[in-house]
Amino acid sequence: MFKKLPLSKFKFLSQSLAQLETTGTGSPGSKSPAGGSGPGPGQGTGGQDSSKNTPTAHNKALQNVKGDHPSMAFLQSRSISLVDMYIDNSEPSENVGQIHFSLEYDFQNTTLILRILTAKELPAKDMSGTSDPYVRVTLLPDKKHRLETKIKRRTLNPRWNETFYFEGFPIQKLQSRVLHLHVFDYDRFSRDDSIGEVFLPLCQVDLSEKPSFWKALKHPAKDKRGELLTSLCYHPSNSILTLTLLKARNLKAKDINGKSDPYVKVWLQFGDKRIEKRKTPIFKCTLNPVFNETFSFNVPWEKIRECSLDVMVMDFDNIGRNELIGRILLAGKNGSGATETKHWQDMITKPRQTIVQWHRLKPE
Repeated sequence: MFKKLPLSKFKFLSQSLAQLETTGTGSPGSKSPAGGSGPGPGQGTGGQDSSKNTPTAHNKALQNVKGDHPSMAFLQSRSISLVDMYIDNSEPSENVGQIHFSLEYDFQNTTLILRILTAKELPAKDMSGTSDPYVRVTLLPDKKHRLETKIKRRTLNPRWNETFYFEGFPIQKLQSRVLHLHVFDYDRFSRDDSIGEVFLPLCQVDLSEKPSFWKALKHPAKDKRGELLTSLCYHPSNSILTLTLLKARNLKAKDINGKSDPYVKVWLQFGDKRIEKRKTPIFKCTLNPVFNETFSFNVPWEKIRECSLDVMVMDFDNIGRNELIGRILLAGKNGSGATETKHWQDMITKPRQTIVQWHRLKPE
């Protein structure tokens, strides 16, 4: 809990904050001895040896962090607002891998040391069934100074083992920063694909413990259109393909009231040719509709690997044109994602069984 302060103290707090924010000279930089970004403005010439910290200096710094100084309390409350801005509290979506990193703080040289170690179970973004991952590092809210690891070619379990130094950061200043790690798949000829990201408010970390983390990656919030829970079942004996639309969650709001009026439109396709269309009812003013609608299609066994289901979640509009919220393509080949393709393949390899799967909606 934070202490209540009389109004007479706020002028003092403003001055204290200004002093804290201007502590250290130049812009924070970093250096990666493993071949990452080189020195930037206001950056030292190399890594710092944290073994040089004296117990006295270390303990004094810890006392400043854990004490009840009013300006520190104000900074803590400011850090909590950053948590609200950057942390995604929605339910977990499909797995996009995990990243392993560690943090350390050199109290004597006011330097944050970040080691990006490895990642595992990353999704395949390339036709080869692999990715070319690298990590972009930012200390939010500063978005200008971005640092990057090396690119690891053709792997879903990269090992970077790179170290970055953020110099000129007093421990008090770090309390108002959020570490942002964003994993991308490098593409030589087009825009790099986002794989997933992690936000870690440093006010939640005890840097004196030299913590190490395995964090689950999440899809970038700006790309989120919601998720759809579906089930697939195929009966070879009577050639019936059954799709059940169970429910959706966290759909993107399309209306001025912060809601949508969702319904789902499904096309059975053979190649690029649309064969049969089905629709669910419209659900008014909700981002978490429960559909519980089942559609059956007649598909011969010899064609089950050639067909697909184009599933579109739409927002109904009384006046204008209905808008697409997001879509998925369920197919044995070239589905809209690895999860969609696997769902279809599981349906084929497990006939007469109902296979249930959450899918992240994609844009047009």
